[in-house]
Amino acid sequence: MARNQRSSDRSELSRSLRSPWLTGGLALVVVLLAVAVVALPNLIGLPGSNQAPQSPSPAPTPTLTPGPTGPTPEPTFTRPTPSPDPTFTSYVVRSGDSLTSIATRYRTTARSIAWWNRGTYPSLDPESPGYRPNSIRPGWILVLLPGVTVDETNPPTPSPPLTGQAPGATPAPTPAASPVPQASPTIGPSTPPVGAATVISHGPRDSGTIALTFDMGGRLDPAVDIVRWLVDHHVHATLFPTGTAGSTTTLGREALTLAAAHPELFDIGNHSWSHPNFTTLTATQMADQVSACEAAIEPIVGQTSKPWFRPPYGAWTYAVRAAIGQAGYRYLVMWDVDTIDWRATVDGGPSATDIVAKISAKAQGGSIVLMHLGGWHTLEALPGILAAVEARGLHPVTLGEMFGT
Repeated sequence: MARNQRSSDRSELSRSLRSPWLTGGLALVVVLLAVAVVALPNLIGLPGSNQAPQSPSPAPTPTLTPGPTGPTPEPTFTRPTPSPDPTFTSYVVRSGDSLTSIATRYRTTARSIAWWNRGTYPSLDPESPGYRPNSIRPGWILVLLPGVTVDETNPPTPSPPLTGQAPGATPAPTPAASPVPQASPTIGPSTPPVGAATVISHGPRDSGTIALTFDMGGRLDPAVDIVRWLVDHHVHATLFPTGTAGSTTTLGREALTLAAAHPELFDIGNHSWSHPNFTTLTATQMADQVSACEAAIEPIVGQTSKPWFRPPYGAWTYAVRAAIGQAGYRYLVMWDVDTIDWRATVDGGPSATDIVAKISAKAQGGSIVLMHLGGWHTLEALPGILAAVEARGLHPVTLGEMFGT
C-alpha cells in the first residue's frame, strides 16, 4: 500500500514538472540571475569588473588668455552694441494733445518738455508767474529728448547753446530691468541743437487752415495791388520782403506801409537783405543779411520779422539753419505748394488759370503756398485761389496763426 502511494506521488510530480507555465517561470528566473551576475560588479565597483565606475563629467575649463595682471577668462559672449545717446527731436502739437500725453509717448515728463521749450513759448516757463502748461496750441513745434528728464536742480537755460549740450538732462527710468546710463545727451550734425532753426513746409494737416505767403524781391509791378486786394477781401497772409525791395523801392515801401496798417491781416518774415544763396555764405555773412533786412523793414511795418525766415531760392543746409537760429529766427519757412508765379508765361510760366488749378489740386490742411508780390498773373489768380481753398474747406491764416506764435 505504501509503495503504491509513493508511485502515485512521483507520477504527480512528473506531470507538474512537465507543465509549460512552470518551465517558463524557471527560465525567467535563470535569465534574471544571469543579468544580475553580469551587472552587479559594474554597479558596485567590485574588483574584476570589466568597466570602471562612471563619474560625472567635469565642467569645461574656460580658455585663458594673458592679461595685464595675469590670465583672465576669455569671454564666450558677444558684447551688446552700446545704445546711442539721446538726441533732440521735434514734435508738432495736434488738436487734443497735452504736455502729459506727449511726454508719455516719448517717455519723459511734461515739465521737462516745458523746460526745453520755455525760450520759444514763455507760457511754458516753469519759473514764470505766467506758466500755463495746459495751454499749448495746435501747430506749436516742441523740441524734446525722448527717454530723458530734466534735473530741475540744474534746468536748461531758455536758449541752449549751439554745442548741443542740454544742461541738467538725465535719462528717465524705463521699464527695462537694467539701469539706463547716466550720460549727458549730445547732438550730432544729423540732429540739430535746439538753437538751430526748424524747417517747416506745412502746418497741422487736420487744422483746416492754409497759409498764403508772398515773397517780395525783383519784379514789383503788381505788389501794391496784390496787398490792396488782400486787404479789401480780409485775407490773412504772410509777406517775406527782402531789405532792398521793401525799403529802397517806392513800390516796396508802399506795399509794406499798406500791410502795416492792417496788422490783424499780415505777418512779416525775413527774406534777407539782397537775396543771395545762403549756402555760399559764412555764418557772419548770413547774420549780416538777416540783420540788415530786419533793421530796414521793422520801422516800416512796425513789427519784427522774427521768428520767420525764408531762404532765397529755398536753399539751405544745416549750417544755414544753425546760423539763422543763432540770429534769432526760430523757423526756416519752406512750402508744399509752389505756384512758380515768378516766371512769365512766355518763358513757360503759369497763367492765372494754371495757378488756380495747381492750388486747387495740391492744397490741403496746413499747406504753405509760395507766391510772389511780383508774380506775373498772381493778382489775376487771387479770386480763383480764394474760391478754390474755400471749396476745399480751408481758410487762409498767417503763419503765426497756423503755428501759434
